[in-house]
Amino acid sequence: MTVPSLTASPFDAQRAIALAKETFDIEAAAVQGLKNRLGEGFVQTVERVLTIPGRVVVMGMGKSGHVGRKIAATLASTGTPAMFVHPAEASHGDLGMVTAADLVLMISNSGESQEVAAILPVLKRLGVPLVAMTGNEKSTMAQHADFWIDTAVGKEACPLNLAPTASTTAQLAMGDALAVALLDARGFRAEDFARSHPGGALGRKLLTHVSDVMRNGDAVPRVVAGATFSELMREMSAKGLGATAVVSDDGTLIGIFTDGDLRRLVEQGTDLRAKTAADVMHVNPSTISAHALAVDAADLMEARRITSVLVVDETGRLCGAINSNDLMRAKVI
Repeated sequence: MTVPSLTASPFDAQRAIALAKETFDIEAAAVQGLKNRLGEGFVQTVERVLTIPGRVVVMGMGKSGHVGRKIAATLASTGTPAMFVHPAEASHGDLGMVTAADLVLMISNSGESQEVAAILPVLKRLGVPLVAMTGNEKSTMAQHADFWIDTAVGKEACPLNLAPTASTTAQLAMGDALAVALLDARGFRAEDFARSHPGGALGRKLLTHVSDVMRNGDAVPRVVAGATFSELMREMSAKGLGATAVVSDDGTLIGIFTDGDLRRLVEQGTDLRAKTAADVMHVNPSTISAHALAVDAADLMEARRITSVLVVDETGRLCGAINSNDLMRAKVI
């Protein structure tokens, strides 16, 4: 069976580029138009969402539904509990997911989708606050809503002015604007974002502490100040960190000796046989707290151009060590 072709003429690369550029222009103008018309409905919606004890329930049909799923996901990941409910499924039982504690954000360019119109009276009887995100203020949806957010566009980017293109871009941009306004009003921080994204790179950076990845106990190379040079070298070789901490009798960190220090002493022709750890160490080594973020340890190493950092407690006692390999294994860097 031969599938009929819809191509009316040979592909024209220049026309394709021209249409793409025109699409960008039309959709950019649509978003810019939202900026100029942003008003009371947007503010009222943000204020109401901040007061509801429940969730934002996003609904939309067709392409507006796809946009609605993204908006719900963005809200949920930025501190506003949200979920998407399909309007058609809502008429067949899923409306039970919506409670009087929630707020419904309904998305439709025309505001006249049959599936949406069918559940509007039920939502009103439930007493659920309704926000209409639509381009038609006089639509059934807007007339039933408590708040109206204008997402009207002059025209679609589709050459036939039929396929939802500029209108869905406008909806998506408005949803992002809502999420940003809400996260700011809630005092949402990067750490909060990380908690809802523990599997991502940002989550690892903002949730992983030095104490989670550092070496501790016998894995930390250390010698006392009076240790012989031979004892110092054996400790360095055994622990494989390329350095050893030098501590006082009570465990307070007083210095460090590294592979680089050894090379410099050898180049100078220093007789090392009679030296102690105190003789060859350098004082005031770079340190970090076990409570610090692991990414802070990475930044410290980069700034100081070193590959390992000693970890100390609040009293200055040595409690661990961390190097760049530890951070890479934890996928912090």
